[in-house]
Amino acid sequence: MDLPSPEVTPATLAERIVTAPRLSGPESARARLDGWLHEIAQTPAGTWLKQALLERPNLRALLEGLADGSSYLWELARADPERLVALLDTDPESRLEALIAGVTTKGTVSDEEMMRQLRRMKAEGALLIALADIGGVWPITRVIAALTELADAAVGAAVRYLLADAAERGRYHPVDPARPESGSGYIVLAMGKMGSGELNYSSDIDLIVFYDTAAATLALGVEPSPFYVRLTQRLIKLLQERTADGYVFRTDLRLRPDPGSTQIAVSTAAALDYYESVGQNWERAAMIKARPCGGDIAAGEALLRSLSPFIWRKYLDFAAVANIHAMKRQIHAYRGHDEIAVEGHNIKLGRGGIREIEFFVQTQQLVAGGRHPELRGRRTLDMLETLAEGEWIDPLARRDLAAAYCFLRSVEHRLQMVADEQTHQLPSDREGLERFAHFLGYEGRDAFADALLSHLRKVQQHYATLFESAPAQEAAQRGLNFPPEADDRDTLEKLAGMGFKQPLEVSTLVRGWLADNHRSLKGSAARQQLSELVPILIPHFARSSNPNGAALAFDRFLGALQAAGRLLSLLRQNPDLISLFALVLGTAPRLSDSLAQFPDVMDAVIDPSFFGALPEEAELALGLNRSLQQAGSDEDFLDRIRIFAQEHMFLVGTRILSGTVSAEQAGEAFARLADTLIRSLHRAIDAEFVKQHGRVRGQETAILALGKLGGREMTATSDLDLIVIYDFDANHPESDGPRRLYGAQYFTRLTQRLINALTAQTNYGVLYQVDMRLRPSGRAGPLATQLDGFASYQETEAWTWEHLALTRARVVSASPAFAARIEEVIRAVLMRPRDARAVAGDVVEMRRAIAQEKGDDKRWDLKYAAGGLVDIEFIAQYLQLVHAAGAPEILDTSTARVLDKAWRLGLLSTQDAEVLRPAVRLYHDLTQVLRLCLPGLFDPKAAAPGLIGLLARAADVPDFATLDATVTETEAKVRKSFERILGAAP
Repeated sequence: MDLPSPEVTPATLAERIVTAPRLSGPESARARLDGWLHEIAQTPAGTWLKQALLERPNLRALLEGLADGSSYLWELARADPERLVALLDTDPESRLEALIAGVTTKGTVSDEEMMRQLRRMKAEGALLIALADIGGVWPITRVIAALTELADAAVGAAVRYLLADAAERGRYHPVDPARPESGSGYIVLAMGKMGSGELNYSSDIDLIVFYDTAAATLALGVEPSPFYVRLTQRLIKLLQERTADGYVFRTDLRLRPDPGSTQIAVSTAAALDYYESVGQNWERAAMIKARPCGGDIAAGEALLRSLSPFIWRKYLDFAAVANIHAMKRQIHAYRGHDEIAVEGHNIKLGRGGIREIEFFVQTQQLVAGGRHPELRGRRTLDMLETLAEGEWIDPLARRDLAAAYCFLRSVEHRLQMVADEQTHQLPSDREGLERFAHFLGYEGRDAFADALLSHLRKVQQHYATLFESAPAQEAAQRGLNFPPEADDRDTLEKLAGMGFKQPLEVSTLVRGWLADNHRSLKGSAARQQLSELVPILIPHFARSSNPNGAALAFDRFLGALQAAGRLLSLLRQNPDLISLFALVLGTAPRLSDSLAQFPDVMDAVIDPSFFGALPEEAELALGLNRSLQQAGSDEDFLDRIRIFAQEHMFLVGTRILSGTVSAEQAGEAFARLADTLIRSLHRAIDAEFVKQHGRVRGQETAILALGKLGGREMTATSDLDLIVIYDFDANHPESDGPRRLYGAQYFTRLTQRLINALTAQTNYGVLYQVDMRLRPSGRAGPLATQLDGFASYQETEAWTWEHLALTRARVVSASPAFAARIEEVIRAVLMRPRDARAVAGDVVEMRRAIAQEKGDDKRWDLKYAAGGLVDIEFIAQYLQLVHAAGAPEILDTSTARVLDKAWRLGLLSTQDAEVLRPAVRLYHDLTQVLRLCLPGLFDPKAAAPGLIGLLARAADVPDFATLDATVTETEAKVRKSFERILGAAP
């Protein structure tokens, strides 16, 4: 007789922990844990934990890892010891299931009560999932599924509560009162990673809300649109508003049709009409992952079936194929460039990152999913398996991409667990990366970097093979013809259709190239290579901001080249570089002029190390000194320093356009370059000045940077805001050289020489424009200021705006001892106790004056618009002035870092931090691109597609309509934060 099997109790979470972070600060981590255990020693939870930690070293190591590496998780764990014990002492699967089931709408009588339930579910679920992830209990696939289950439960419960509440008020008649969402026609689609069941740890959730007016469930007289819009507004509040219990999920509704002009809830009829008439390929790609997650699930599935012909086309016409390739080009991959900078790398958007894996899958789904329904799945790993089974990709690609995906998602989660932030960027400094590597379980930075780079390079290799022949196929379908004897009429029509406003001019140019009108094209080999490249180059030029301008820029480039054969050969062998080459020529006039003037700079672009780490100061100084040592005259010296500057500005600018550096990295790179140039000029001019005028006893000079240079937030067009400070022995004020100068006169002349060297127009242009108006007394004051006078002025005469500016002051060039004296003066000024209300009043008045002078009603004037960058900079400077006396650690020259510090110090509310921190990153990302590409203000109506695409990519949004809506929403939120923090509107 068979006996029933004994029921096996699943192992608890504590019993199953097998991995833990390494510790960066083991002593402090252990002290933190032991101190907390001592605090709760007399509680049941404290007793349980004491015994469990003795029995299970892995559990202790895990909790020490949280104390060491994640302020967010450590606070979550210690905030409620009983909750922590409950999680550790149960099976995680059962606990998650019970947690989700515990959210109920029955008896819930208010929004506040519903919000409390949802937030407590999220907090406990977030801690449970993190423990299971870091402890090696769950694989990454289970982790992302569990996070999605939490989000589904939250959205579903919130919608159910809202519809039940509407029914209670008599505005809605549910088909099934027990399940008011069923048959409601109110549809919530999960998009992106939530839609595919692959949510990341601190993710926003992307939703689209639709309603079906045919459902006929509203009470008589209730208008559908206002009703469902209001319902959706309440849904967002339930999910993302911060309360004492935290928040559930930040919610993003911008993937809906035309988000800049539609309400946050869209009727199904309007949606179908939109997708069928003007839906774009990126929306097709987004809809691959769409999944009903709340409301009327059956209606949502019916809607997706109706959208199936839009998403899954049996045949792709030429325009659709070209658009898919254009999508690919927005995520640049350059074959042969294996060097990748690890510090600061974006593991989602960067080269070899998560986005490339997802695009690799989605592109092939779009191409083949119409005829092959098995390719219509939502999950990335599942689709890699299916693509391999169908022999769309080889087994090696599946294996490499799946392994990289799992690895990168784990890295992504650990990044976000540190402070519950939706970040994808690795720490930008070696020390920070070392700490993060430990939190991830690696011995150190180098071990982590080796593992990361191995995966990134494999992803790049497979990603770069996608449609390798696409440019050639596209060119063949165009059928462009440039005969030597005359322009081809059919080709002229095709050029006009591609966007060239003067097709005859372009045809004439191309025919000239092929007829070796340029000396660089002498020789049959060069002409043959160019003839093969022209059909590929022309479509690239057509997609730029200024197609004709791109062709003319290429013509100038050919004219400047000594010999084109080598470069053309490299471009022909590496077609991916053509998109970058055309991008520079057609989208960024400043860069294309530099390229035409200095074509040799392309050597650095083609170098495999080009996409590696940007050069540090020591490397820049070495290269600059090597060039300057060869200078034969003062004029040659100034020319060489300008050539060096323009070459490096071109390299940084190209990295910005290619999307391979962040705005923060670019700003720091431009500032490092300026620092290097200023120091070199300072030394050279000082040495030359001494030859003529000698030295003053005890003399010291320093160059103080403020503004964008001081904050290391420079763009390609930034001026230099400088102050020159000096000191000398007052008892011996006369210089000892052949042409003696006295005291202040000596330093004023020296300063004039320095400014001239920076601003003089030579054969190679101007190095920088210099603004000295921030010196004491502005234009009315002397060019250079003695240190005692500077200190006295700041202490007794300076206005509030001058102290605000001083928050960004940084010594760029001086002896270490003199720099320390200046920094001590500045720090003393900034740490002075102040009347917060008076400072706030001054800031508001200054912002009002700027608005009157510059205007603040142009949305795309990102600096001066109401809610723009100036608002954020004033907030950061205000926070430093009013809090530095009690919290000196808030002081920093970087706006973004000040906001980070203010939030961590509790001086900036989480509500405002969640607005201002992403806003400053968005504005910087967009500004870097705009300063490269345009001489003046950006006008969306006049902008060409190439620039529009660059801006959308820089902001990580799918199209310009979404970006425009994002900027509008961001500026409104920033202005509200300004008013909350400063206490008044400007």
